[in-house]
This record gives sequence, C-alpha cells and structure tokens, in this order.
Amino acid sequence: MAALTPEANRAARAMLKWSVRDLAQNAGIAFSTVHRFESTGTATEATKKKIKAAYAAHGVEITNGDYTGARLLLRRSEN
Repeated sequence: MAALTPEANRAARAMLKWSVRDLAQNAGIAFSTVHRFESTGTATEATKKKIKAAYAAHGVEITNGDYTGARLLLRRSEN
C-alpha cells in the first residue's frame, strides 16, 4: 500500500477541490489533525488509513511511483 505523505495529501485534496475542513469531515477526523499532518507529517497509522479511505470513496488513490502522489480513478460506464 502506498505511503501517505503531506505532499500526496495536498495533491489529493486539490484533485477533489477539498479544503482541510472538507477532508477532516469526510475522513471523520479533527481539522487540527489534518493541519498538523500537512505541516509536520505526523499522524497515526489509523489517521492515515481514514484519510486514504475518504479519498478512495471519492475516486482518488494515493500512489507510489518514482515519487509519492495521487491519481484520480475514472469510473467507466457500464454498457
């Protein structure tokens, strides 16, 4: 599973046009927790799991290629 970094987190938020408050609400965590993570990189694994789950529920995946980042998963229409 890909590591969640502050940079990947900001990229994922930007894809969804989410504020820090939007992410906190969707992940079920405190605003201050998101702010601290983006500022210092400090968060529990449980918190990171909640953040990644919130993104996944909205079609965004945290990735590890040459660099850590995020990508938007496009849903294909069923014919």
